[in-house]
Amino acid sequence: MRSLALPGALVAAALLLSACNETSRPVAAAPPGPPPGASAGPVLGGLPPGAPCTDAIGRYHTVVQHDADTGNVNQSVYHQIEDEISRAAAACASGRGGEAISLIQSSKARHGYHA
Repeated sequence: MRSLALPGALVAAALLLSACNETSRPVAAAPPGPPPGASAGPVLGGLPPGAPCTDAIGRYHTVVQHDADTGNVNQSVYHQIEDEISRAAAACASGRGGEAISLIQSSKARHGYHA
């Protein structure tokens, strides 16, 4: 009877161990970025170098992007802010720096980003 138990135990052990083998490759984690479904963000190209509106837009965009990357801003709010930054960037690129800065200040106040 002992001779039958040993092969049975070996088969059972082999089956248990074979279940531990992983046949698929691990999936790499996605790099940090905007929330899922987020747009690519505002188009910041074409802003006048060194202009006050360019600096204000860049600083605000960096802060908002960081908050999105860390999950500290709701996705719908993130989209709204990015749209507001895009409008400010368009004004800045068109030579309306004062308007662009005003749009950024309004967006900051609306969403709780203090100067």
